[in-house]
Amino acid sequence: MYQRLTERLKEALAGHIREKYGVELAIALERPPKIEMGEAASPVCFELAKRLKKAPRMIAQEIANGLPKVEGIARVEVAGGGYLNAYFDRGAFWEAMRKGAEKKPAEMPALRSEKIIVEHTSINPNKAAHIGHVRNAVLGDTMVRILRHAGNRVQIQNYIDNTGVQVADVVIGFLRMEQRSAVGVKMMTHEPKFDYYCWDLYAKATHFFAADKERAAKLRGETLRAIEEGKGEDAEVAQVVADAIVGCHLRTMARLGIGYELLARESEILHLKFWDAAFEMLKKSGAIQLVSSGKMAGCWILPWEREVKEVQEVKKVKEKTEEEEEENSQDKIIVRSNGTVTYVGKDIAYQLWKFGLLGKDFHYRKWPDAPEGQTVWATTSFKNDPAAPHFAEPAASVYNVIDTRQSYVQDVVAEGLRRLGHSEAAQKSIHLSYAMVVLTPRCAAEMGFELSAEDAKRPFVDMSGRKGFGVKADDLLDKLEAATLEEVVKRHPSESSPEAPPEGATSEQWQIAHAIAVGALRFFLLKFTRNAIIAFDFKDALSFEGETGPYCQYAVVRARSIWRKGAERSPDMTSDADVSEAARILEMSAGEKAKRFLEGSENNDLWELSIAAGSLDYAVEAAITTQEPAFVAKYAFQLAQAFNNFYHKHHILSEADEQKRAFLLRLTELVEEQLVWALGLLGIEAPEKM
Repeated sequence: MYQRLTERLKEALAGHIREKYGVELAIALERPPKIEMGEAASPVCFELAKRLKKAPRMIAQEIANGLPKVEGIARVEVAGGGYLNAYFDRGAFWEAMRKGAEKKPAEMPALRSEKIIVEHTSINPNKAAHIGHVRNAVLGDTMVRILRHAGNRVQIQNYIDNTGVQVADVVIGFLRMEQRSAVGVKMMTHEPKFDYYCWDLYAKATHFFAADKERAAKLRGETLRAIEEGKGEDAEVAQVVADAIVGCHLRTMARLGIGYELLARESEILHLKFWDAAFEMLKKSGAIQLVSSGKMAGCWILPWEREVKEVQEVKKVKEKTEEEEEENSQDKIIVRSNGTVTYVGKDIAYQLWKFGLLGKDFHYRKWPDAPEGQTVWATTSFKNDPAAPHFAEPAASVYNVIDTRQSYVQDVVAEGLRRLGHSEAAQKSIHLSYAMVVLTPRCAAEMGFELSAEDAKRPFVDMSGRKGFGVKADDLLDKLEAATLEEVVKRHPSESSPEAPPEGATSEQWQIAHAIAVGALRFFLLKFTRNAIIAFDFKDALSFEGETGPYCQYAVVRARSIWRKGAERSPDMTSDADVSEAARILEMSAGEKAKRFLEGSENNDLWELSIAAGSLDYAVEAAITTQEPAFVAKYAFQLAQAFNNFYHKHHILSEADEQKRAFLLRLTELVEEQLVWALGLLGIEAPEKM
């Protein structure tokens, strides 16, 4: 509601200034530091003063006197040296907020016809998912929820790099190091924790290659070529391993409420000749060149004047093998001298397809191993399922959720589109980057890692998938659920035996524990801005106090508890919208009657809570504009905090004034509705109890 009202005010100010002064200006609005100064303020008169050669305050007074009535704005006043301070009509705001709360998220259709693609998670299918991957998936999933809430039509894609060097390393581990057959590997995929087995095997393969770099280069080159061509035992094992690991990843992410519509597999980019088509386009346009001499002789490269600066940035990245350092320092390489394609080249082809610029389409099939309740489609090289959605519809914009260490690679992909003449698509290729996740020493110790005395003193501990050092996502969730369940059982012992261990917990207790654990993890990963390095810690994430998911969830539980107690004391509250007769009278002309409890400085605390409840759209707009889901997390926490202050100050159920009690109950309900909605955008469930 707040965003809608401020947009209306901006339009009115811009129109009035255009008409009166003949000047086109973008209107900036900000929130005054105190509610006594209004709900929105504009410094536009200072900019106008430069153009009109008049005092800002004089211009402000002219505008305040002449501005036509703006719906929802009670008055506009001049403040300071020339600010325009707007005061909302408190009754009208309440009425609009009350009506807006009646619309549920599920009832809000997409308002825009253009398609947005959000590609996220995109884990190499060679080992179990870890906490860094979870940050990617949570950011992407939350961005999808926020964009859809704003009326956008969003498609969720997950890129599966099933032909890359990481999969090749695991294939070599199975076939060369462990001397297994393709049949033997296939049998292993049916065993529990196959992704954990591959985690360890991948780390062993790293040591195996480090012992003989010449052997590593030879084996990787041969295996990659076989996988790309889809021939022989190497390709067979690569497909078996990748498909099995993808199934593990989907189940892991489903635990966090995350799903996908399309798994776009890299193998089809090769087998369906996507890359061949893109390669011809790149060569024909002169975007890439064949190197005839020097270190990169035989490679097709995309030369770029930004190379030196960007290469220096890439070389700062830690935790890379020498082979990766070599390739990342030359990310402009599109085709290696041995004829294999770099992931940059395949990404260019994939990005062209997303925007409908390639002239080709995938074949599709339903993914056979989708989590319960989900329908997931995947690309395939074989027969197309005619029932598949029209995934090839061109996107208007694309969000690629990839960590900040891949910024240069994403720039190269966008530059490739630009060189092909698709500047708009390059501009609409949005890299939703994020910094890495590390562990506090305490968390690393709790996960069973042995730390040196030096590491234990450091502020955080780095993780490395190649070294096998990191927190697997499922282990993290298991530990969070176990810790939460123990607390839930303590708080609600009557629902099971007081001495019952977590194993003896009821189904309801498990569901509550799961909701809190997921809420704790998702909120912890979302409350930081994307460029912030996150040092994960169990104690901090699970706290019921401070800026945490459980704190926000508990505010919802507290609000619902007020309603339950109110219903017990006043049976008539359970009818209709669970409000008393006085509240129903209030609803007859809600805005006018609410003014009694909202206007005047003595009611500013109630008005501020109302404004906070009605500002979800403002937080959503900020999140989309800045591509920072942290704005919604911050909103949820601040609303929960404001409600808790309100709860401690006002004795809602024992309020003697019946109409005021009804108003306080309705305000409680509105806050609860908005908080539940905000948490839903963060992918967090609000349990009935905690």
